[in-house]
Amino acid sequence: MSIRIGNQTSCNVAAEVPFEFAVKNRFDAFEWFSDPGCVGWNEDNMSTAERARVRAVAREHDIRFSVHAPWAANPTTSEGYGEIRKSILFAEEIGAALVNLHLFPQHAADYYVNALLPLLDMAERAGVLLSLENTRQTAPEDVNEVFELLRRLPQAASRAGLCLDMGHANLFEETRGDYVAYVDRLAAHVPIIHWHAHENWGERDDHLPLFTGAAAQDDSSVRNLIKRLQGRGFAGSVVMEQWPQPPETLISTRNRLLELWQESDQYEQDNRSKRRVHER
Repeated sequence: MSIRIGNQTSCNVAAEVPFEFAVKNRFDAFEWFSDPGCVGWNEDNMSTAERARVRAVAREHDIRFSVHAPWAANPTTSEGYGEIRKSILFAEEIGAALVNLHLFPQHAADYYVNALLPLLDMAERAGVLLSLENTRQTAPEDVNEVFELLRRLPQAASRAGLCLDMGHANLFEETRGDYVAYVDRLAAHVPIIHWHAHENWGERDDHLPLFTGAAAQDDSSVRNLIKRLQGRGFAGSVVMEQWPQPPETLISTRNRLLELWQESDQYEQDNRSKRRVHER
């Protein structure tokens, strides 16, 4: 079971900097986050020629693109719908696999899902998936309810999944400091298709690189999260949501995360082989 690991644009640096870093260091995933800030990126910044160029680069280097719609883009509003639509069309143009948007638990699940329906149709035509990301205010039960409704819809069954934001899960009031407990409350019918990887100390959304916060001293929670994700058949992209100084921290983070993933996968394969021997 393989995963892809990559980084993301940042509102604090021009988009070509993290993208070129990803290409140079052979990351196999990259996320375009529509969050311009002072010097960051959004879809309007990129010309048709530049879109064609990055699509070609991604093909040449086998990089899976994802696109993060603006964090405040709420599909229940006309403005938010328009922003998400723009992200979907951009994703189609650059050959991205997935568009990410936030869950908005202040809305009833059926109201939110109904607002998603035309976007799901658009995503199908564009050939992209939609991932719905848990925010700091999103309870696991909110996620369960949304995906219970989605799985009843033919157009959503294979088109939508959860983006697990482990940092947000770590800040949710009832699972503060324990993102694994958050995952354990997710129903089996919730498909996790995308992973935003970052740490915090349970107080604010620091977006620390993995293994630079609590996991620097004890990585057992990361290991347990990997086991949960592998048990759910996760095979999506892992996006490191930060641009640290020095950025080379992302390389060591990627390498360590990949090492833990492969160790856990090998352990499970060995256990399955042992069980088959005993069953004979």
